Amino acid sequence: MSNPRLLVVQNDAEDDARRLGDWLTDAGADLHVVRAHDGEPLPDDLTGYRGLVVLGGAQPAYDVDGEPASPWFPRLRALLREAVATRVATLGVCLGGQLLAGALGGRVEPASSGPEIGAFLVAKRDVAETDPLFAMLPFTPDVYQWHVDEITALPPGAVLLASSPRVPNQAFRLGDRVWGIQFHIECDVAMLRSWAASDDGSLARAGLDAEDVLARCAAVEDDVEEVWRPFAERFVALAAGRLSGRGIPLPVVNQ
Repeated sequence: MSNPRLLVVQNDAEDDARRLGDWLTDAGADLHVVRAHDGEPLPDDLTGYRGLVVLGGAQPAYDVDGEPASPWFPRLRALLREAVATRVATLGVCLGGQLLAGALGGRVEPASSGPEIGAFLVAKRDVAETDPLFAMLPFTPDVYQWHVDEITALPPGAVLLASSPRVPNQAFRLGDRVWGIQFHIECDVAMLRSWAASDDGSLARAGLDAEDVLARCAAVEDDVEEVWRPFAERFVALAAGRLSGRGIPLPVVNQ
């Protein structure tokens, strides 16, 4: 079986695929990265792709004053709806997960508890034990958080897979091949340091010291890879047709 071709959408110059991209490539995926933030056009549809990965960014996933926060977001939302409807393996990361939720009828708003930044644990829900990607994760995997908005309502038919006391909707699945995560798994400490350097005041609002945050992130960098590299490998296997969704029912999608 040929290597699955994945469309990777980069929404922000400071959030590339980084370690996640390496893990996907090492697992046999052929990545086609579209740097939408740099003006590269998104495809009209997902023809020829076996998977879609949507990365994070500093923009809000919701419209601002009636306009999308980035001009390519309407096309990207359409691609996300197509992915769910046509069962293209999909992973939305942080902003990507929020865009997925909003495109399918969920809601994204400013986080009620303020910015969530640093190294954290999230907790799997019981239903995650039957999920093709999440079943093999530890009960409380290490993740990186760096966001000021949150998904306050999941799309109709979405299955909540992971949560935390501060941000309840940390990971969800639509159908059997589409996932959204609120947290980051792609980062290395160099990327996180660049975010701290360009911080817009979120660290101060959260009462955090940048160097302390970065030290805590560095302490779990290997743990993040230990957990999420195999996750990325399972995603590639699913995109390639080597891993089954175990008969999970599909949601109804209005494109």
